[in-house]
Amino acid sequence: MSVPQPMEGRASDSARVFQTGGDQYIEEHVHHYAPGSAPLFGRPWEGPAEPRRTAPDSVRLPLVGRAPGVLRDRTDLMERLRAAVAGPGGDIQVLHGMGGCGKTAVAQALFTEAVRDHGRVGLWVNASERVSLRAGMLAVAGDRGATGGELAAAAGGRRAAADLVWHHLDHSVKPWLLVLDNADDPGVLEEGAWLRTSPSGTVLVTTRHATSPLWRAPGASSHRLGVLPLEDATSVLCDLAPEAGTRESARKVARRLGCLPLALTLAGAHLAHQLLESWSMDEYDRRLGEESTALVDRGASATGGDRSRRLVGRTWQLSLDTLAQGGLPEATTLLRLLSFWAADPVPLSLLMPAARGGITLGHLDPPLTAERVEPALRALLDHSLTDLVEADGHRCVKAHGVLLDSVAAGVPGAERAPLAAAAGLLLRAALPREGAASPQARSSARLLAPHAAGLLHRSHRQGLVTAESVRIAVRVARLVYEAGDWTAALNLASTAARTATEHLGDEDPAAIEARSGQGPILFRLGRYAEAADLLRPVHRDALRALGPHDTRTLDTAYELQRVLHRLGDLEQARTLLEAVLDGRRHVLGDDHVATLKTRCEMLELRLSQNEFVHYVAAAEELAGDCERRLGPAHLVTVWARDALARGLLRSGRGAEAEDLFRRVLTGQRAGYGDGHPLVLGVLIQLSRAQYAQGKREQAAESAREVAEQRAVILGEDHPETAAARAWHAEIQAEPPAGEGAGPGEGR
Repeated sequence: MSVPQPMEGRASDSARVFQTGGDQYIEEHVHHYAPGSAPLFGRPWEGPAEPRRTAPDSVRLPLVGRAPGVLRDRTDLMERLRAAVAGPGGDIQVLHGMGGCGKTAVAQALFTEAVRDHGRVGLWVNASERVSLRAGMLAVAGDRGATGGELAAAAGGRRAAADLVWHHLDHSVKPWLLVLDNADDPGVLEEGAWLRTSPSGTVLVTTRHATSPLWRAPGASSHRLGVLPLEDATSVLCDLAPEAGTRESARKVARRLGCLPLALTLAGAHLAHQLLESWSMDEYDRRLGEESTALVDRGASATGGDRSRRLVGRTWQLSLDTLAQGGLPEATTLLRLLSFWAADPVPLSLLMPAARGGITLGHLDPPLTAERVEPALRALLDHSLTDLVEADGHRCVKAHGVLLDSVAAGVPGAERAPLAAAAGLLLRAALPREGAASPQARSSARLLAPHAAGLLHRSHRQGLVTAESVRIAVRVARLVYEAGDWTAALNLASTAARTATEHLGDEDPAAIEARSGQGPILFRLGRYAEAADLLRPVHRDALRALGPHDTRTLDTAYELQRVLHRLGDLEQARTLLEAVLDGRRHVLGDDHVATLKTRCEMLELRLSQNEFVHYVAAAEELAGDCERRLGPAHLVTVWARDALARGLLRSGRGAEAEDLFRRVLTGQRAGYGDGHPLVLGVLIQLSRAQYAQGKREQAAESAREVAEQRAVILGEDHPETAAARAWHAEIQAEPPAGEGAGPGEGR
């Protein structure tokens, strides 16, 4: 006979233990009540309740706040969605886009129309997480006729929940529209097979996830939502706050907010419901520059569930949290890195050194190692946090400006300096070597200009400006200037100078470089007096802080003499240029490109001072030196040939000058690219050479081309446009004999 073994049992909370020494049949009936409400053996139960899946209060109404009074834009999209709802059913319509772009607002508008105008049963489920989706879908089944027993069996796991729901949807007497809102994690829909088609109705999904295979299933159509057009965004603000200012003022606010519907709605709500303040649109626009997303979020309601989705400063963090939980915390680091640039397209090549390990980002938190850059970027694209776009023939990634502002505001203090440094390193790595920029490289630098300015802006706001970030901006501005986009170059150069002066001081070497860098751009824009007023104090500061032989002092003096030359102060220009030539020979040597360039400038100055003795011989010697030391295709060699051609023209050797100007024109086009403003300076000299030989029709045609193109590129008021028009008019009239070359064009 066996001896019974002792048994032990322990219970906690609401659990119970049943013990028996033999075969028994036990039947238990368990009823769950809220704590303190249900009797248990005559006493109230005071222990904690089991968590339970509560059904939503309603699936017949969108529990997401008020719908917009007027749905702006979205006209074509709404027509397609209306057609789907009015059709026979069996469709899945997917709205995807970044947080805050108005997906739920579109779904809400369609829901209202489907119920009101098309007699559809409207069903709305929060699909943001498994619990809310399951509870909502079971409530849908109950709405469509499922019994309490069926629902209890599905809730208890004794019956397949999704099968039950879709059985009753398929057999619904009335056609329906089912909205699955905020399905940002498609895995929630996929794991339980919750997303299906039915002949009885239409499914509408809103999601931030752009690339799930679920959206490519049979019967599914995908629609991307972006920001609003500017005029519609302006109307949103005027709808919400009609008394806050003019339409033009609203347009400025809309532009600053990037036309993002969520930001516009919050801004309009704040302006319309101020109690202690009464800001106008203009005041709000000014304050946005100081507070960014923190100001926008003041327009959010202080109550209501899922409030994070109605805060600009939090809405995208939901996606980043999801990615981190899914094993991709690096996506947060990459988006933070992008936030230190601008909202303009970022060339993918800018991220390549990080992906190849040439620039290490593993010290950031979370670490972004080389092999994780690609998955992190793909995750940002998949979750609509960035878009893949084309810009000037380059594949780029682009994020919304308000998103970047809110992400930057949330960067932990300890991570800001490392991120700013990493953003600067990647920008520096994308730049061509000094003196080795091709026309294509200079043109590509235009894509980097907003990001150099963005880095300065973010660094300025967070007190992280360094000499390196200033020098990067100065270098990019110089490349953009060389590419011929002088207005963009001046904007960046001015930003660099202003930021450097404020954070580093007037006499810091990087500040001197930045301040001096504005001079040549103002010169090309024809703003000669302004350039002189700017460069004189910079030159004085450079002499005092760096000394007369520092290359930066010599560079500033070189730019100042060019302006003085154009203003007609030839003696002062000559004094400065001689000092520059001596200094560059001493510091850099006779063969350096800067020394040879200075010799070219000296020839120009001699021509303006009518020094013809030995001029052609000196120009021939310089052209030969440049060709031997720099190569025949180098731009300084081309400039030396240009100086020689001008001398030949002044000497009455028009045919030789014309031939040489044609070589110079070919060299300029190769070095700068077609359509560059400096190419037109050579073309005008070619016109003069043609005219000197009596080729009036050819000369007039060349002059007309220059005048028209300069008007387009430089503007009607530019001095060189006026000079070209005057020359063309002179050819058309009976001109005086002995026409010669004008000063300094084409360099």
